[in-house]
Amino acid sequence: MFELHSRLAEDSVVVGRFPLSLLLLSKDANYPWCILVPQREDVFEIHHLGEEDQRQLMTESCCLAEMMASVFDAHKMNVAALGNRVKQLHLHHIARFEHDPAWPKPVWDVVPVVDYTPEQLEDRLAHIRSALVGEEFESL
Repeated sequence: MFELHSRLAEDSVVVGRFPLSLLLLSKDANYPWCILVPQREDVFEIHHLGEEDQRQLMTESCCLAEMMASVFDAHKMNVAALGNRVKQLHLHHIARFEHDPAWPKPVWDVVPVVDYTPEQLEDRLAHIRSALVGEEFESL
């Protein structure tokens, strides 16, 4: 049975789900940062997924990246499946801007995490959820 890794659960908020993946929002307000987690047990790499799940993950990832690039008017979308700290397969989708605090470096450990205010968090979640309506996406 699928269970979200505790670190992902601590560092993010559940936005909703696609047919394959749980969609999370990172609690780091420095960047628009979403995470897709395929809801499959004991999967650590994309190549561990079956072919159908691989295709579905790429479909969901492209849908999410396109939405984020549009909604946040991103200069660049960073999409990565690193797994160095959390082994469970997850794909980061980070909207980047030439004026963001880490540009042009990767976002990890460059600046301290900034928490969303409750109002900012609700606004960010509402924007993401409304932009994904009709994309085989279920808000949670």
